[in-house]
Amino acid sequence: MMQVHEITLMAMKSYGSQAEVLVKNYLLSDPFIPYTSIICGIFLCKMAYDFTHLISSFYFMSYAALNKIQRIEWNNRGISTLHAIFITITALYLVFFSDLFSDNRLAGLVTFRRSTLSNFALGVSVGYFVADIGMIMWMYPSLGGIEYIVHHFLSVISVAYSLFTGEGQLYTYMVLISETTTPGINLRWYLDAAGMKRSNAYVMNGIVMFFTWLIARVLLFVYLFYHVYLHYNQVEQLHPFGYLLVFGVPAVLAIMNLIWFMKIVKGLKKQLAKRQ
Repeated sequence: MMQVHEITLMAMKSYGSQAEVLVKNYLLSDPFIPYTSIICGIFLCKMAYDFTHLISSFYFMSYAALNKIQRIEWNNRGISTLHAIFITITALYLVFFSDLFSDNRLAGLVTFRRSTLSNFALGVSVGYFVADIGMIMWMYPSLGGIEYIVHHFLSVISVAYSLFTGEGQLYTYMVLISETTTPGINLRWYLDAAGMKRSNAYVMNGIVMFFTWLIARVLLFVYLFYHVYLHYNQVEQLHPFGYLLVFGVPAVLAIMNLIWFMKIVKGLKKQLAKRQ
């Protein structure tokens, strides 16, 4: 009996070692990381959708009162919230706290720097945008209008290009920091769906959204363009398509962000006026 147990343990260790080699040498090796991470991103979206559905069914009474389309959007916003938290933490770390994109680092131009972590996180983000835009187009226009499709197409093109070429990852991550506003936007929708539009939480959410949007989607873009200006001699060495993306995508998103910001300001002013 002991021999059978020992043989089983040895077999399990052998399979474990083989799995570790497979993950290290193939799935997480540099040539495969883009594809592995994209698949992981899509798989995590599916998990987040199902987990949101499961938790909401047990802990939120208002979820049961929603119609089919509203439940799909509720679950979909669980996906975008998870992605926003993941990519915001990663982007903030890489842009402001790590040495990867630091000007004090002498190894190579800042516009061509990348790492295993930066590649993997971008791949997960591509997986998210692919899954989300698929849902938006499948349910169109229930989950969002044309502006969401434009936003996601620009995002997936620029993020995928940066992932597979390694160009301009710094500026890609600067733009992705704007995802920090997503949890607040989703919370606002959840509060509205739960019938809490007149609550103090809804008002506080509007105030927090104003400041986070101002910082992450207005001021941060100003800083991005200023950084491009200071490092233009490095930016102009990018491939023409990468050069176009560095200027074009942030410019279009900045305009969209300003339009949305004005709507946030208008809505917040209306809310505060009602409370006086």
